[in-house]
Amino acid sequence: MTGSWLSGPRAALNEDAGDPDKQKWPGERLGLPQDGPGAVASVARRGGALIVDLIVASLLTGIVTHPNFGDPASMTAHNWWSVLTWSVITVGMVATFGFTPGMGLLGIRVIRMDGAAMVGLVRAIPRTVLSALIVPAVLINWDGRGWHDRAAGTIVVHLR
Repeated sequence: MTGSWLSGPRAALNEDAGDPDKQKWPGERLGLPQDGPGAVASVARRGGALIVDLIVASLLTGIVTHPNFGDPASMTAHNWWSVLTWSVITVGMVATFGFTPGMGLLGIRVIRMDGAAMVGLVRAIPRTVLSALIVPAVLINWDGRGWHDRAAGTIVVHLR
């Protein structure tokens, strides 16, 4: 019934017994379309958006910290400041607009599962903190929601 963690997210579905709860695509049981606007965003697109956001945060931080690439201590400080910059950008933009610069560039956004218009700070802060820990964000269920999204009551979907 629960499957093994090694079996992956589909292991809990009893496909051999004609399980009526079997999904054909991520988000189907949540009422989301298979593709197009509102469909669950792929892991690749979410990862690409994260990379763009980290680059933006690092470039913005570099304006202030002036990192010295030959000095490990300088680069360590720059990296920590970059994570803080990424966190501020992510919390502020997801809470207000539902997407970060990387998400906007790749056509995805964060929405609340309860249908409210804005994600808000109460959901954006824990979502960002859990994302920064990395592991909760990469452990996804069959609906494409990581632990950070499940804890915040959100999901990442396509804009277009």
